[in-house]
Amino acid sequence: MKFHMISGGPKPVAPFSHAVETDGFVFVTGQMPDTPQTPGVLPNGIIAQTMAVMENLKVVLAGVGLGLEHVVMTRIYLTRFKDDYAAMNETYRTYFPADRLPARTCVGVTGLAYDALIEVDLVCRRP
Repeated sequence: MKFHMISGGPKPVAPFSHAVETDGFVFVTGQMPDTPQTPGVLPNGIIAQTMAVMENLKVVLAGVGLGLEHVVMTRIYLTRFKDDYAAMNETYRTYFPADRLPARTCVGVTGLAYDALIEVDLVCRRP
């Protein structure tokens, strides 16, 4: 197994690696909607937070030599599921081609670090 911490990547909010790689799969830790430059400072609203999370995921993927085209599964966690699900979906779908949508789970949760509205983790396959 390889444990990856990405230089210049998002600041972890707990003791974990940005990604762990084994047998051709890369498991990317759930990312928060802050930025590496301003840890803990979140944008307002689900659209801005979804975009921030996806950008953080792209930073981690780039750090291990991958991109969103390598994602096979996403898991999305929302704290305001009923309120934010539709807007999150509209934003999320812009990151993937319509014919290359990863498998996905999306659940409502009672809370996330930094009181974020969203967290997303990934499972990727290295070519």
